[in-house]
Amino acid sequence: MNELSSVRDSKSIAIEINSIKEQTQKVFLISSIEIGKRLVEAKELVPHGEWGNWLEDSVEYSQRTANNLMKIYEEYGQDQLALNGDLGESQSIAKLSYTQAVALLSIPSDERENFIDEHDLESMSTRELQQAIKEKKELEKKLKISEEKTEKEKKEKDKFQKQFKSLEEQAGQQQGEINELRDQLLEAENTGDEEKVDLLTSSLQKAEKSLESSNNRIKDLEKQLKEKPIEIPAVIEQIPDDVQNELDELRKQVSSRKDDESITKFKFCFESLVKGFDEILITLNDIEEQESSEKLKKAVKGLLERMQKEL
Repeated sequence: MNELSSVRDSKSIAIEINSIKEQTQKVFLISSIEIGKRLVEAKELVPHGEWGNWLEDSVEYSQRTANNLMKIYEEYGQDQLALNGDLGESQSIAKLSYTQAVALLSIPSDERENFIDEHDLESMSTRELQQAIKEKKELEKKLKISEEKTEKEKKEKDKFQKQFKSLEEQAGQQQGEINELRDQLLEAENTGDEEKVDLLTSSLQKAEKSLESSNNRIKDLEKQLKEKPIEIPAVIEQIPDDVQNELDELRKQVSSRKDDESITKFKFCFESLVKGFDEILITLNDIEEQESSEKLKKAVKGLLERMQKEL
């Protein structure tokens, strides 16, 4: 007896206690699932309007507690094998206490297992778990708002662009009509048909006025589009000499290894990148609106910095 006692120490006792706690936790959650299953069954049998009374008189449960137990059965009932240790795959459910299982009901079932795996539930209090769930929901809400805002802005921009394209087509048609009216007017003036000249002059004035109106609307849409520039992750106005030297050197290296398929592919991509960069510089110089120009320059600089980090 003394020999057995001497072998035991505080660590082994702690192991036993934690093992008992774990088994108790599993048994309690399994029992909750089994009770929830029977509550679901009973609710189908109890007459309508008598459920609250039946709970109080028969099992001494409040409707809130009964709802939690039934929900636990509905959400975790299929995982009972995992709790019993008979399921070799996911056993995330086995980490839960009853209060944790209740708290996690607010997380969609298809996200719950990942959430459990990403958090050390064994060291978290119920309050800490509730806070983590709250933070997850707040983040998802912000993300949803951001996505909705982005989608709304995209739809607005698409709408502007369609209107812009439609107006350009309309202006083109109007310009064609004006050119045709001018030809007809010139012909009428040459033949001395004053009545036709007056009619064509009036039609020409109306067409020119319509074209002016279309052009004004086009300018207005252009202004609106500039005021809502496309947000891109954050340009260098010219390529520095040292960078240009490196580009030239890389071109030489690529040229000397044409037999290598990967190098050939790289050459094509590299030349396209350089060509695209040159076109960006030219386009930036064409942008007169200062604010849009600065935003786009910052965007390209940010992209270049990102590319440098990736290398």
